[in-house]
Amino acid sequence: MSKTSTAASKRPSIVVRPSGERGHANHGWLDTYHTFSFAGYHDSRYDSYGPLRVINEDKVAGGRGFGMHPHANFEIFSYIISGKLQHNDSMGNEEVIGRGGVQFTSAGKGIFHSEFNADPKE
Repeated sequence: MSKTSTAASKRPSIVVRPSGERGHANHGWLDTYHTFSFAGYHDSRYDSYGPLRVINEDKVAGGRGFGMHPHANFEIFSYIISGKLQHNDSMGNEEVIGRGGVQFTSAGKGIFHSEFNADPKE
C-alpha cells in the first residue's frame, strides 16, 4: 500500500490579518503592529510562519528609532514604505534607505545594529 499526498496539502496557507487584528503597541515614538507573537503580544495561533519569526509594521517618529542592539542567527530585512531609514552596524556599514528600498542584514554569529528614522520631521 503506497502513501500519497498532494503538493497542495503540504503548502502553508496565507491568512490575511488586517492591522486591527494583529498585536499593537504605541510607545509614542513607535507605533507598531505585530503579525506574530512579539514582545508583550502573544497569540499561540500566530507564533511564526515556518522559519519566519517576525513581521512588524513599525511607524517610527522623525529622528527616533532603535539604538544599537544585538542579533544572532537571524536574517533581517527592512522594507521602507515611506520616509528614510538610517542603518548602522558593528561591521561598519552605514546607509540611508528611502521609500521602496530594502535593507538586508545577515546577523550570522552576532551583530549589533541600529535603525532610525533619518528624517527629523517625518
